Amino acid sequence: MIKFNNVSMKYKNGHEALRHITLHIVKGEMVFLTGHSGAGKSTLLKLIMLLESATRGQITVTGKRFDRLAKWQIPYLRRSIGVIFQDPQLLLEHTVYENVALPLIVSGASFKEIDRNTRVALDMVGLLGKEKHYPLALSCGEQQRVAIARAVVNRPALLLADEPTGNLDPQLSGEIMRLFEKLNQADTTMLIASHDLALIASMQHRVLTLKRGMLVNKDES
Repeated sequence: MIKFNNVSMKYKNGHEALRHITLHIVKGEMVFLTGHSGAGKSTLLKLIMLLESATRGQITVTGKRFDRLAKWQIPYLRRSIGVIFQDPQLLLEHTVYENVALPLIVSGASFKEIDRNTRVALDMVGLLGKEKHYPLALSCGEQQRVAIARAVVNRPALLLADEPTGNLDPQLSGEIMRLFEKLNQADTTMLIASHDLALIASMQHRVLTLKRGMLVNKDES
């Protein structure tokens, strides 16, 4: 599903964010990515999202080698990747339903497909009864659930999350992680960046640890 072969990433200012990263995440796996602030977690996710390009090495995601992709192929590959951030980044002037449906609307899906998939995604995160609400009427945990529903509404093969529980209290963080496990059990491959070591340890999934841009640990949590 995700393969890095000796991947390094150096920014224009000379900072080498990642150095000689080799890893393999198989289809259906749920993996945590951790490390100190500035260790390279967000950079690694950006490489997978094709928001940055590796300085050297090979990256393969869902069977596609990034160095062999034509520019026109990039938007289609991105559609197979769902992304969740620490900030839900919801459109405040739009309803919960409209926020979740947005990726399908952008991709040109039919009204029937939009309605069916949006309701399925909302039901999956337990918010089907709040589809007409606006984001500011929801709790922080509910807003993050909307973001998760939006990320999975087009049924991506891969889900990336960058500090998805960073703004939540421990109870809500646990609820979000249990929801991720539910999605993973539905055959969604997941890579979750988090600095919450206690929460990660409680999940008992494989952990990748970055230190100063290098992968220093591939052990099971």
